[in-house]
Amino acid sequence: MDSYNYLIIGGGIAGTTAAETIRGKEPEATIAIVTDEPHRLYSKVMLSKPSFFLGQTPFDAIWLRKEEFYSEKRITRLFGRQAVKLDSAAKTVTLADGATVGFGKLLLAFGTYARPWPVPGADLPGVHYVRTAEDGRAIIEAVKTAKKGIVIGSGFIGFEMCEMLRLAGLEVTSLIREKYFWEPFFDETSGRMIEGVLEKGGVRIVRNTLAHHVVGKDRVEGVALSDGTVLPCDLVIAAVGAYPPLDWLKGSGLETNRGVIANEFLETTLPDVWVAGDCAEFNDIVLGERTCVGTWVNAQMQGRQAALNMTGAKQPYRLVSFYTAKGFELNVGSVGSPWPLPGRDFVLRGVPSDGWYERFVFKGPKLVGATIVGRTQDVGTITRLIDKGIDLTARKAELADPQVDLKTLTA
Repeated sequence: MDSYNYLIIGGGIAGTTAAETIRGKEPEATIAIVTDEPHRLYSKVMLSKPSFFLGQTPFDAIWLRKEEFYSEKRITRLFGRQAVKLDSAAKTVTLADGATVGFGKLLLAFGTYARPWPVPGADLPGVHYVRTAEDGRAIIEAVKTAKKGIVIGSGFIGFEMCEMLRLAGLEVTSLIREKYFWEPFFDETSGRMIEGVLEKGGVRIVRNTLAHHVVGKDRVEGVALSDGTVLPCDLVIAAVGAYPPLDWLKGSGLETNRGVIANEFLETTLPDVWVAGDCAEFNDIVLGERTCVGTWVNAQMQGRQAALNMTGAKQPYRLVSFYTAKGFELNVGSVGSPWPLPGRDFVLRGVPSDGWYERFVFKGPKLVGATIVGRTQDVGTITRLIDKGIDLTARKAELADPQVDLKTLTA
């Protein structure tokens, strides 16, 4: 049985950043990365960008590390191999091929999988997900000949995929189960603004509707709705969310919920086991609550902080997360935790008729999140307001005033 001082499950940005950081701190340590993907580190961010799928950005631009990176850093690659069992007492991880790998310290950084679209026929050729490099290659080829596309789900990926398919010349339908696009992450005013640019861009939106099954024998020919209507298409992109694969951790003693439970130091409930990235459900010391964050920057920074803590530091992870995207010339974004959870209060700001609008989310006196439509120049200032934890109770009127420069509130 091979054994390593540091074993990392996951070869994405969190796991790779952690391995690099550990190597910088411990030149003689043995390090291995286990990942179910066969590839070196590549950009998952590019997998939703229209320029990538339309050939404006070369496919090889996706790679973020050279092949020789791993040998130069003396990082053992256990690529294309899936972890299926964790034995915390024996400090071993069993792989799908039957091999057992030992560890001194373990980092779980395996990210998330695309959530399967749970309808009959979803496994037909022509139905695509957006997660891996192989997914990207398949979509690049598919859009060259497809005529009609359906995007399932309203979110960041669905928004960008609608634009990509329109730019590729396809007729596009957005099929959503909600009453407006991106509900409830964005409020209805924001959602209707986003719908406006989608429809102006030629996207048909079908709301309050679930797919019943995929039509087709050898490949997708359409999507049947619950009322019997059939929407013809030759390409479907299923963007119905993501989930961390946690079943393989059952019986390990590790506490899990939506993700792997961790404290503010990214330590799990097991000794010598840390977690980082999209699969982490950690104690967010800025928000004062446990949360999961699925952004590239968060994964990278958590990978670094987890590695530092694994090598002897004891520093809490602190970062206000943010995400921005652009589609049909409209900027959208979020900061912190903008979900409309029970007990949250809201302050609205902006002029929707002028093309911009912001919703601020409060937990008691503290700003904890925001959604932004139409312009993203306030993201940095909003991030600072959340990070500072300033009591804005007496200044909500200023926050709501579109004429007030938000920078004046950070003092």
